[in-house]
Amino acid sequence: MPVFALITTILGIVCGRTVNEVIDTWQNGCVHTPHEKNDRITGYVPGGFDMFHIGHLNVLRAARKHCDRLVVGVAADESLYRMKGRMPVIPLRERCELVASLRFVDAVVVDLDQDKRLAWRLQPFDVLFKGDDWKGTPKGDQLESEMAEVGATVFYLPYTPSTSSTKLRRFIAPEDFADEDVDGTADAERGAVAHEAGAR
Repeated sequence: MPVFALITTILGIVCGRTVNEVIDTWQNGCVHTPHEKNDRITGYVPGGFDMFHIGHLNVLRAARKHCDRLVVGVAADESLYRMKGRMPVIPLRERCELVASLRFVDAVVVDLDQDKRLAWRLQPFDVLFKGDDWKGTPKGDQLESEMAEVGATVFYLPYTPSTSSTKLRRFIAPEDFADEDVDGTADAERGAVAHEAGAR
């Protein structure tokens, strides 16, 4: 199956839309290159946006101030499971609708993988916004390197430490964290990290 057809099929399944609807959206402006109109800057914010909270709102509002067009990549359920070791509380379709309802968000796409070069190929952007808790860390350095490969930059925004989806979930459903050690690392998350390290 051609790559484009495969991508549109996956997006159709994940978003509950037909392949034709996905292609129509793709061709009519929701997905386009960042320099189509007067060299406007397209910004991209990836995230899970599970149990949408003030931290999410802060980073999206701040990102919009630094770009002309803001695209938000909402992580697929399976991608979040690979990263966190548990499925999100709020399903993908609802998370997308919540983010799309914000007036300063111009487009919402499904983010399929931790490698943001794939996101860039599906929806080219000029700058990727990330919380400054990533700045100066190995994962932040890797992200900067990967974005440089495709000609994009990483811009760090203030992280809101007072709340997070994980903190909310730990309070609402502590049984979801029964498989964690004292350091707060889930078995599945440790396995994913070990697998990733072995693959390098």
